[in-house]
Amino acid sequence: MPDGKSAGVRCINLSEANQCNIYGTPERPKVCTSFQATEELCGRYTSEALEFIARLEAVTLGPTGP
Repeated sequence: MPDGKSAGVRCINLSEANQCNIYGTPERPKVCTSFQATEELCGRYTSEALEFIARLEAVTLGPTGP
């Protein structure tokens, strides 16, 4: 994603199984290669990670409405 990824937008490099399609390649963004997953941040299960990401993205988007 040359211009970055906005909150709420699925990464174009994820497979249907939520696996990174460019893992280990030079095209993988620095933000991804430097990310250190922890249980505190990602939870123990995929469902916990997705819930946490949704909350972070909601905060990033800020208030919405008219």
